[in-house]
Amino acid sequence: MAEPAEKRWTIEEFLAWDDGTDRRYELVDGRILAMAPPSEAHGTIVANLTIRIGSQLRAPCRVVGEAGVAASDRNDTWHQADLLVTCAPPERGRPHPIDPILIIEVLSPSTAVHDRGRKVEDYSRLPSVKEILLVASEERRVRTWRRDGRRWIVEDLTGDAELRLDTVPDPIPLAAIYEGSGV
Repeated sequence: MAEPAEKRWTIEEFLAWDDGTDRRYELVDGRILAMAPPSEAHGTIVANLTIRIGSQLRAPCRVVGEAGVAASDRNDTWHQADLLVTCAPPERGRPHPIDPILIIEVLSPSTAVHDRGRKVEDYSRLPSVKEILLVASEERRVRTWRRDGRRWIVEDLTGDAELRLDTVPDPIPLAAIYEGSGV
């Protein structure tokens, strides 16, 4: 006897669904995927980035944490970014920020392959996105993707480097990103 087909979810169905817990999920190709809880280092890095980036932005630009990002060309994929920056004015009741210009993922061992692959691919297709950051949580390493017309320039930063972004005026030392994280 054949197995019944697995239900494929749309973004609308996914956003209306509630499993009754505080667990975080993503929707990828219509499948709901549970996300592991972030480590202490991960949370510290996210907080440091929020402070360093957020303090440099002027309204309506702002940092949004745990932000939903819908794939631009699909109705079955919804990623949960650690942080993003948008300059679109907020709107009450909107399920996710629109027109992100910077998307940041702090890598965890369990999600790094997905973040480096599928997420970067989907984020890079969003016309508003100018920069993507992948920030390691177990070593001082930040990989930046910067849009340059129709191509992306990728840069790796390590050690005592400074992160320079087109979307944020002042450089951010990697030491400040990892401060208090134990990394």
